[in-house]
Amino acid sequence: MTMLDTFDHGDFAAADIARKLRETVSVVIPTRDTAGTIAATVAELKVLAEDGMVDQILVVDADSADGTAAVARDAGAEVVSENELVEGHGPCRGKGDAMWRALAAVDGEVVVYIDGDIADFGRHYITGLVGPLVDPARHFVKGRYRRPFRYGENEEPAGGGRVTELAARPLLARLAPELLAFDQPLAGEVAARRELLERVPFTCGYGVEIAMLLEVWDRVGIEGMAQVELGTKRNAHQSLAALAGMSSEVIAAMAETLDRLDRRDTGRLAMVEGTGPEVTMRPAFTTTQGVGRGPTRPPRETRQFTENDDG
Repeated sequence: MTMLDTFDHGDFAAADIARKLRETVSVVIPTRDTAGTIAATVAELKVLAEDGMVDQILVVDADSADGTAAVARDAGAEVVSENELVEGHGPCRGKGDAMWRALAAVDGEVVVYIDGDIADFGRHYITGLVGPLVDPARHFVKGRYRRPFRYGENEEPAGGGRVTELAARPLLARLAPELLAFDQPLAGEVAARRELLERVPFTCGYGVEIAMLLEVWDRVGIEGMAQVELGTKRNAHQSLAALAGMSSEVIAAMAETLDRLDRRDTGRLAMVEGTGPEVTMRPAFTTTQGVGRGPTRPPRETRQFTENDDG
């Protein structure tokens, strides 16, 4: 069995990535009511933009009621409404749909997705995720981290990521055990080559991460994937009722994706028709008729390299 390449964010520096990576980089942040964290996140990304490593900072906002879009714009991000991207597909139907629609607005050949509610976000998230893609043999990188659990004024070093530990990982152990190599299969922090992302369908809701992991694995294999240690991730904890809904979406997305891929080396989940959440899919972006990539957007400069640049 091929081993999953695993790195630490400290293995990569922004200057080295900017010098060695041939592709431009877009960072996409789907947001919903994250005014309290988005400015600090964008500020960190602006430093990487000034260093020449990040070429686009794109916030895709769910028309947040707390003014997230204005805060992000004031911080220096490019901001679009998720409901205004990709005409003809109606209102956006969740996080995965926003991530799919973002492909219509990104310029970079490498796309990084990060969550907008990370309280301890740092530039190392981006250097860690993008760094492994300097090697053209890798196509997809997912973050891993500890998930401290905060209650009141107290914090336990672990205990967050309950849907991952109680739903995703036990099911992967039985249905697609090779993917257990990913410590955080539901991590929202990923980097991938755009041409790969445009070839996979997206699940619209919270099942997007597990479905994407399976889809990418089916196309490039574990040898084309990697994970990177990012330290910790602190964000707001959800209620038990919200976690139950997320778990249902993850399970349904896993069942639908495994059934559609029809691999001989995976198991299946038989779902009773009419039960659980409906799985809504967006087709592979390259097959969607009439979808363009920002027709009024001026082209960005292509990175220039000298003969002395490392390959």
